[in-house]
Amino acid sequence: MQHGSARRTAGRYLRWPADGLRGALAKSPVTLVFLTLFWFLGILTSSILRGPENPLLGWVSVSVHTLPGHWPALVLSALWANGLAGYIGGTVLALVVGLPAERLLGSLRFLAAAAGTQVTGALAGIGFAAALRGAFENWGRELSTDTFLGPVAVFCGVAAAASAGVGTLWRRRVRLLLFTLLVVLALYSGALRDVVALAAALAGGLWGPYLFGRRPHLPRSLVSSRREARVLVALAVVATAVGPVIAALNVRAVGPLAVLAYLFTNAETLDPVALTTICADPGMQAECRTAKLEQSAGLAGFFLAVLPQVLLVVFAAGLRRGRRSAWIGALVLQGLMTLTAAVHTGFFLAGHTGGVYGVDGRVQPLALVLPMLLPLLIFVLLAATGRRLFAVSAPPGTYRQLFLVCVTAGALLAALWVAGGLVLRTGFTPQASLPTLLADLPLRFLPVFEIISAPPQLLPESVPAIILYEGVGVAFWALTCVLLLRSFLEPAYSRFAADEERARGLLASSGGSTMAWMTLWSGNSYWFSPTGRSYVAYRLNSGVALTVGDPVGPAEELNRSVEGFAAYCTDAGVTACFYSVNEATRDAAAGLGHTDLQVAEETLLPLGSLEFRGRRFQDVRTAFNRARKAGIRAEWSTYRTAPLSVLDQINAISEEWVADKNMPEMGFTLGGIEELDDDGVRLLLAVDQDRTVHGVTSWLPIYRDGQIIGWTLDFMRRRAQGFPVAMDFLIASAALSLQDEGCRLLSLSGAPLARNEASSPAASGAGTAAGTGADTAGRRTAATPPALEWLMDRLGATLEPVYGFRSLLAYKAKFQPQYVPLYMTYLDSASLPAIANALARAYLPHVSMGQTLTIARRIIGPQR
Repeated sequence: MQHGSARRTAGRYLRWPADGLRGALAKSPVTLVFLTLFWFLGILTSSILRGPENPLLGWVSVSVHTLPGHWPALVLSALWANGLAGYIGGTVLALVVGLPAERLLGSLRFLAAAAGTQVTGALAGIGFAAALRGAFENWGRELSTDTFLGPVAVFCGVAAAASAGVGTLWRRRVRLLLFTLLVVLALYSGALRDVVALAAALAGGLWGPYLFGRRPHLPRSLVSSRREARVLVALAVVATAVGPVIAALNVRAVGPLAVLAYLFTNAETLDPVALTTICADPGMQAECRTAKLEQSAGLAGFFLAVLPQVLLVVFAAGLRRGRRSAWIGALVLQGLMTLTAAVHTGFFLAGHTGGVYGVDGRVQPLALVLPMLLPLLIFVLLAATGRRLFAVSAPPGTYRQLFLVCVTAGALLAALWVAGGLVLRTGFTPQASLPTLLADLPLRFLPVFEIISAPPQLLPESVPAIILYEGVGVAFWALTCVLLLRSFLEPAYSRFAADEERARGLLASSGGSTMAWMTLWSGNSYWFSPTGRSYVAYRLNSGVALTVGDPVGPAEELNRSVEGFAAYCTDAGVTACFYSVNEATRDAAAGLGHTDLQVAEETLLPLGSLEFRGRRFQDVRTAFNRARKAGIRAEWSTYRTAPLSVLDQINAISEEWVADKNMPEMGFTLGGIEELDDDGVRLLLAVDQDRTVHGVTSWLPIYRDGQIIGWTLDFMRRRAQGFPVAMDFLIASAALSLQDEGCRLLSLSGAPLARNEASSPAASGAGTAAGTGADTAGRRTAATPPALEWLMDRLGATLEPVYGFRSLLAYKAKFQPQYVPLYMTYLDSASLPAIANALARAYLPHVSMGQTLTIARRIIGPQR
């Protein structure tokens, strides 16, 4: 049984119903009963403020001593909390997680998931604590004496289970955030509650698919698009940055990675007994004074203590956007932190315990060395993904200006420190002087590192001195972080940006083919004709210059543009390949001796008198009728002007579509999310009364003599659980709307590796008219090698289950279009292997080696 109302849009899982909290509770009886029991039992047993006490505590708390005598605690532990904070936190979890999870699962399945994951998590936590003593003695000892109370495990388990009922993208989002948080807590904090919550979530993730009537399966790939891969890398960096801070804030942190709090941060949260012990040792007076300084520091001091982690989080924001500068910063900082931690570890293992402040000699060397593998793995992850994922650059001069601003701010703050220190010299111990202020100046801009050989020269005593002492560094680094974040929001820069702007102007003034707008996409290079009125956009891969469609410019310059670009490639020592071109360009290349091959089929809808009447348009009229009944309408917009809520839904629909594939998203002449972000591109959205986006299409302008005469369909995505005929509705709506605007032509774009066998000469003539309009009479080309025809047919059949190009061409037939063949031309058959490689790199620049081998095996294998 599927709960369709809850699956209409992933965003609704986090929204309240229209009648508010009271209505949400009324529709979630299990959550309501839980909250009632949770607070009633807490009040009845006087546990609200400090939690339950013995003997009740033994019966309602989970520990290694729970079994066999106190087995009811496996369930009852979820109905009590340790104190007021626990009761408030449990209530928030019930409202934020329990309500949407119960609406999605249904009350009975929600109850089964809650009970099952709670018991499974508790048993797994007990077993893990009992089995851990041999590997990590300290961690195992702490777990064996720890107890667990609260509903955290229940709601982590039901959240993981309920995620099986949402779309692919939201399922990945929920699980990625949930398990990242729980794994970080378990590895750094290491309390029994963290282990039990993680075990409950794992149980929920495994059991969830069964609750929705299917078996669990592992995805073939962790990521499906560059955007998702960037988010994953950024999240890994954030997790390793936040983890040591969590451990530093928790004096009882005993997880296997808790030692990184001492290696990667300078935030010490020693309890009074430990502080007294350090200060009682005559040989650790430097550490004593440093610890007192750190203990007395406020939020500003803590900010400087965890500055490397703060910078990593800032860089992670840039990594999410694919910024090259953020990748360089994160890589360098992660490398320096890993190297510093390795040096400290070496000091400790050599017997210099002061080198790792806060780690005593009882720590097993293995327990100290193993955590070093995590930062090293993050460093390797950044190094391995940099070239593929993080290539977006800021405009020239961005970081030069940032550097100058930071240097100026640093100089002003340094002057403020010296001048203010002299004015407030009596507020320091010892009294400040010019030499001591200058000597202490570098430390004002750096974290408070462990001082081994000498105590701090200046300690602030008065409030103004403390503000000056801590504020100088905080002001500098806060400004730096803000400037870095702003730099990541700067428009992306390409070294071909000037050529792209020039090409944009030529396209708008002279016009081009129906797919000429694709020549303006990122990644293209440009050749301009000697007259400066025409250009050819191309991709250079493996010694092949692969054109992006036809030359753009006046029709009378077409032959000269083809000849000029071919000569340019010959002079540059590369192979010219005119790809996805119409008959006019094909025939112009034939005059140079080129052979051609049909590689795609374009579909055109002439506008002016288009009406969706008659039996042949029955499907289109049905789509309009269903949209009217469902309250769905078509809305024009652009990516840059759309509301954030709409943009989030567009991104979610696209990511979900890509995530369901076993291959990466294609590029080159197939646009994605990045190509939507252009003021010249229009979006047509299928939106219902709740502002839920059910489908999205993008439309590229077709220019002719300085005017837009039509639009080309590019991006097509539909919500998996949304309006089923959204694409029919949007395409037909676009045709009628653009016809009313006075447009003469609508292109449904080309379908690569697909062809319509019924294409007629008349259709080809229409395609020429839609393209450059050049005379093609009397020109023929050499015969295409049969082996190449066979290879293209097998490649199309291989990719059909994933990308569905042939199905797409068949789908467009319902609009009764004209069919226009698109060709690839080449001079020498010996260059075909290089051309094939260039095409693969252009369409699938991020395909893995395993996916490449799979495609090759299917192409040369027997037909199914």
